[in-house]
Amino acid sequence: MKRLTFVFISAIFFSPLSAQKTLTGLDVLEKSEFAQLSGKRVGLITNHSAVNASGEHILKVLSRAQNFKLISIFTPEHGFSGDIEGGVHIQNSSSSAGIPIYSLYGKNKKPSDEMLEGLDTLVFDIQDIGARFYTYLTTMGYAMEEAERKGLEFIVLDRPNPIGLKTVEGPLLSENISAFTAYYRVPVRHALTAGEMALFHKKNKTTKLNLKVIKAENYKRDSLFPSTNLPWVNPSPNIRDFEAALLYPGLGCFEATNVSVGRGTSQPFHWFGAPWMKANKILKKLKSAKIEGVKFYTEKRKPEADIYNGEECEGIKIEVIDPSKVRSLDIFVYAVYWLKKTTPKNFEIRKDDVERMTGTKDFYEMIEQGEKPEKIISFFNNSNKDFLNRLKADGILLYE
Repeated sequence: MKRLTFVFISAIFFSPLSAQKTLTGLDVLEKSEFAQLSGKRVGLITNHSAVNASGEHILKVLSRAQNFKLISIFTPEHGFSGDIEGGVHIQNSSSSAGIPIYSLYGKNKKPSDEMLEGLDTLVFDIQDIGARFYTYLTTMGYAMEEAERKGLEFIVLDRPNPIGLKTVEGPLLSENISAFTAYYRVPVRHALTAGEMALFHKKNKTTKLNLKVIKAENYKRDSLFPSTNLPWVNPSPNIRDFEAALLYPGLGCFEATNVSVGRGTSQPFHWFGAPWMKANKILKKLKSAKIEGVKFYTEKRKPEADIYNGEECEGIKIEVIDPSKVRSLDIFVYAVYWLKKTTPKNFEIRKDDVERMTGTKDFYEMIEQGEKPEKIISFFNNSNKDFLNRLKADGILLYE
């Protein structure tokens, strides 16, 4: 009986369901009774994804504070509600309380002097997903630069990188490539939180900025999103679950080609395909590559939007079986190599786009020269192998 009692108690205390929930920077700010904002006139850079551990939106949380004044709101790509498709320019608007909402994905991608008038602090709280070409952290970087220029304080309410802080993938961004989707000199899968990226940017560019990061609590470098016990909010219209975020750094690169990633289907970024694809041949090659953490299946889909709208496509569905081992950029490299081998007259890579996505001119050249996937992946790994160690030595990494 004593043995059974111990087992029962152990199950209670060590069950994953009893694990501590991660607290975001927003939760920590509220726990401090908003002390870091006391007496300040605040501009808030945010969208729908900024929720606390209970799922409350940041505007509701901040409405409980009486010690500062919210002057204006700034929003990134996809808009304040996060339901506008990627690439669509967004107009300025206002909140139900009459607070101006300035778009940083339209006429302006940086806050103008007029937008910053009357502020002394900018606060950033948006859920990123850990891929360099995902634009939310570029918006943060641009805003940091304007805050430094105007002498404003900049506060990041940190939150988890859903795909983790241990695994990096892809080459460091080359110095001869720069774009809104290719801004920071980091790997494609950068393994940083927003707060850590802000510290990285301060070290490399905004050196005089008064930057503060309010860290997440109960969070570690080996944490993937499911272990945080936080509510999932789709950070953008086509990233609809954790696994889509995990696969995005690799499958997102297909958008520099004429291959669909499932936009206009029920599960974007879980699948890739095209009407001309020889899916059975690609499946065989992907299985023979012994890529860890996933299983591959052939599946036909008919997208209702984007590329191949209304056309039946052969394709490859990806099932995640071990998230800790997934390396989605490896999947992309193997798939591109074999697409080019099996359907050379149909498969197209847009050179400039793929250079921005991968962050290097070498990838396109290696594919065109017929280099094996293993050699390309080795090149990627050699480029990023010391990245996290260098940042740790610089004091940029906030979590153990």
